[in-house]
Amino acid sequence: MVLKTFGWSFAITAVGLAFAAWQWGWEAFGVVLILSILEISLSFDNAVVNAGILKKMNAFWQKIFLTVGILIAVFGMRLVFPVAIVAISAKVGPIEAVQLAMDKPEQYEALVTDAHPAIAAFGGMFLLMIFLDFIFEDRDIKWLGWLERPLAKLGKVDMLSVCIALIALLVAAMSFATHAHTSAGYQDKSATVLLSGVAGLITYLIVGGLSGFFENKLEEEEEREHEEEEKAKAEGKPVSAIGLAGKAAFFLFLYLEVLDASFSFDGVIGAFAITNQIFWMALGLGIGAMYVRSLTVYLVRQGTLDDYVYLEHGAHYAIGALAVILLVTIEHEISEIITGLIGVVLIALSFWSSLRRNKALAAAEGKADDSGKTEVSSGV
Repeated sequence: MVLKTFGWSFAITAVGLAFAAWQWGWEAFGVVLILSILEISLSFDNAVVNAGILKKMNAFWQKIFLTVGILIAVFGMRLVFPVAIVAISAKVGPIEAVQLAMDKPEQYEALVTDAHPAIAAFGGMFLLMIFLDFIFEDRDIKWLGWLERPLAKLGKVDMLSVCIALIALLVAAMSFATHAHTSAGYQDKSATVLLSGVAGLITYLIVGGLSGFFENKLEEEEEREHEEEEKAKAEGKPVSAIGLAGKAAFFLFLYLEVLDASFSFDGVIGAFAITNQIFWMALGLGIGAMYVRSLTVYLVRQGTLDDYVYLEHGAHYAIGALAVILLVTIEHEISEIITGLIGVVLIALSFWSSLRRNKALAAAEGKADDSGKTEVSSGV
């Protein structure tokens, strides 16, 4: 099962590292390896959240996620996105941006640094909305009950998530953005941060709304198909499947890709702290993205989310922390190690809590079985 799910990831890792060593030397080998580890650690929460969505898809769309999806993730976010940042910021064409990255990496890094406030505002707002919508929803299973119960009650207020997100954006624009960190020193980027943050919020609302609409349609259609199948069995007639489920899965797939793009912001920006070589960056982050994809499918097929019920909670808390960190980095630099560790620690704690819950339930079931056997024995 592990080899089947992670086989392509292992193969890409071996080929990618060998190519880096052969083409650019051992320094590139080490940098690509470090970037791969960085991407995996920063994106583990991405895999957990993705698994919660991917488990609603069939095997076909899971394969699409691992094939077409990985091409979008690697070439879209890990290669095209950094180039697009430079092209838009410097007002040059994509080819010129690539040449700039190859011939003048210092200038390329400076342009990316100047674009960071806009990137952080957009990604921070998108991720913050994901966290707020999760934490304000009333769930049967609660991890931090003392916090989640009152927040679930507050969540009954319409548009509360949007209001809080906009307040956070205003605070960031009036505080961090007034002294945003750029290559030329600290500058006022309030207007840029406001515009980018609103764009991130709009993107979330549009993509989330479309995904929710088609997800509801999918559930309705699955229920109708189930009723038709039961009726057909009674009459001895086969029922042909219709295509609405595929359309719904397609929009969920698009939602996953937007999620991946948002989660990739910290990895792409953090990579510039390690290297200015765009091709090393694309290779290292691409390898890491392969493992995130494989891990997502592994979590779904193993039913890990069902066994460890608090994992999704831990991942969303990590998303909330990352959203705050992105907004703070508009002015202050924060080490990628800290960013990665926060997510890992939160998910590890949720995993440990899930283990404790499972042991407690197993112990309770064992006691119930023992008491039942005792009653039967005494009755005999």
